[in-house]
Amino acid sequence: MSDKTVVQVGNLIQVNLPGESTLNRGFQVDKRGRINLPEIGPLFVAGYDEEQLEVNVIRALKTVFRDLSNASVFIAEQQILISVQGYVKKPGEYTLPNSADVQMALHAAGGLRSGAQLNNMLLKRGGEKTNFNYKAFLDTGDESQLPPLQSLDTLFVPASPLVSNIEQTFDPAKLADSGDSSDSRSAIKVFGEVNAPGSFSYKEGTDLVDILMRSGGVTRYATVEQIRVITNNTPKLFNLKRYLDSGDVSLLPELTPGATIFVPKQEEEIKSGSNMVYVMGEVAKPGAFEGKKGATFMDILANAGGPTRFAESRQIRVIKANGQVIRFDLTAYTEGLRGGRVPTIEPGDAIFVPEKTDMNEKSWLKVAPDRAVSVIGEVVRPGRIEWSDEMDLIDLLAHVGGPTGRADTTRIEVVTASRKTHVFDLDSFIQNGAQPSELPHISAGTIVRVHDLPQDPSDNKAQWVRQSSDSSIYVFGQVNAPGRYKFTKEMHFLDILSAADGPTKDADIHNIRVTHRDKTYSQVSKLNLSLYFETGDESLLPKVTMGDTIYIPEKDRNWLDDSKESTVRVLGAINKPGRYSFDDNMTILDILAEAGGPSDNAYLEKISVVNMSCCQGQARTFDLINFSKTADIYQLPVIRAGDTIYIPDRRESFMEKARVGLEDILRLTTTIVLIGAL
Repeated sequence: MSDKTVVQVGNLIQVNLPGESTLNRGFQVDKRGRINLPEIGPLFVAGYDEEQLEVNVIRALKTVFRDLSNASVFIAEQQILISVQGYVKKPGEYTLPNSADVQMALHAAGGLRSGAQLNNMLLKRGGEKTNFNYKAFLDTGDESQLPPLQSLDTLFVPASPLVSNIEQTFDPAKLADSGDSSDSRSAIKVFGEVNAPGSFSYKEGTDLVDILMRSGGVTRYATVEQIRVITNNTPKLFNLKRYLDSGDVSLLPELTPGATIFVPKQEEEIKSGSNMVYVMGEVAKPGAFEGKKGATFMDILANAGGPTRFAESRQIRVIKANGQVIRFDLTAYTEGLRGGRVPTIEPGDAIFVPEKTDMNEKSWLKVAPDRAVSVIGEVVRPGRIEWSDEMDLIDLLAHVGGPTGRADTTRIEVVTASRKTHVFDLDSFIQNGAQPSELPHISAGTIVRVHDLPQDPSDNKAQWVRQSSDSSIYVFGQVNAPGRYKFTKEMHFLDILSAADGPTKDADIHNIRVTHRDKTYSQVSKLNLSLYFETGDESLLPKVTMGDTIYIPEKDRNWLDDSKESTVRVLGAINKPGRYSFDDNMTILDILAEAGGPSDNAYLEKISVVNMSCCQGQARTFDLINFSKTADIYQLPVIRAGDTIYIPDRRESFMEKARVGLEDILRLTTTIVLIGAL
């Protein structure tokens, strides 16, 4: 029994059952000694030999599958499940061959990270812990130095003591030659203003320059004239600059094992005192200046070299010794634009000259909210602008580069600091002579928004959300681009019709309707656009404004939509009898042509036209054959809307009936004569 192979955690169990696609593959034994079979679930198999394994697995399969005569179960591959933790590149759980060792486990985890401690690795197995020296194996190749691995073992790789508590790049080239410099008694310790402070192994003949080079050299802030060296419990000062200038080797201090080297930081002279005035910010020479009796603000600022070209001289701050802050506008004072006294300066005060805000700078926080104006929308450089009381709205728009080509300059919105909204028409302002009194009041905290116009009149639907209804006009019906369009008072009917790409080929331009919505009552205008094109009479065009609706109907719409008073009825021997739209530019010939012309049996000499006048109806006869011979237009009857045209059938006339009757009599007489002769 002991020679039999038993199932262990990590093994791969092969289950074969012909015809079942969910099986016929390997199942790995998990940490809890189970395999997870489809439709059955977890099944414990750890510790079974192959015979017991097959019996228990097939027993579980019988609960779901019927025919198991060809089923087989066996250990396909013996594997172990190992957890690798600590200072490796890819810590985690790994499935390895049964013969795997520590070397293979570390390789599966991506190898050791730089800074791993090789001489004190740990193997955990259940509650037992075993330390081993991996470095000894690397030095000798003796595999007996490595403990064997079993399934569920945990391999832990600790970090070297030289690795700090903060994750950083570990450079072993900068450490001691002995590896980890664990011998603190003989190591030379270097700290202070060096690039790589630490403990360095002592070598016979090592001097101070060697140690400084191994620690990365001194920093730019090091005081090289005051390096402190403690050797044999005796402190000494070393002047590195003097040694470098002279090259005298005798100046180098002797180093012994366990020595300490400290490179101090430079200290600049700090001017301070009760008589000092401090000037900071954008001045030529910022610093501390002695505030002698009688020294004024201008004196101190002049001693500091004055403001630079980047200084915001309108926002100078004087910070008094007691914490009070005084604002001073140097530009306005020098230009005499506003009254005021130069702030008095006393010892302990500070003068701060801020930097001018750059228009292209991403950070707008340099301008405080209590002195900023926000400009958004269609301007060249939208942003948060520093405000001055000498400016107005035109100055502000000019400062941000002015409106763009797509800006709606007729509806600029100005929201003041008191949250009142004012709509400003820039176009009207300029056309009226640009009177300053017409400009809205601007102060710090104001928001100015410039709307944009639709990008394309024929494709403006994306702009509807931002386009207000009271500045739009609506075009429906038979136009090439119906929709909602931006409209101004300077535009007229033909402008908006052109923006909608004009009427379609099916449009009835004789019956255009315009609904005027700006009235307190309902009003609809009718337009015969065809008559306008024939006469050029501008008075025919309706006056349209924002909010109006233009509707162009379809030419061939259902004739029942028209009232009987606006149509002409065509009846009788005609190809397309029915009701037809009629206007004053048409004649009876136009109506007959639109109705498809008379049929073959039409009695063209007796066409009847019934006129419906206001008082009584009257009828007259029209001879189309005679008109076609003379072309006398005066013979054409007058046609009005509401009239009826009737074309009789020739077969129904009296002469035609008499002719047919005479033919019948002649045929009967001839028949009688023939019978008598026979």
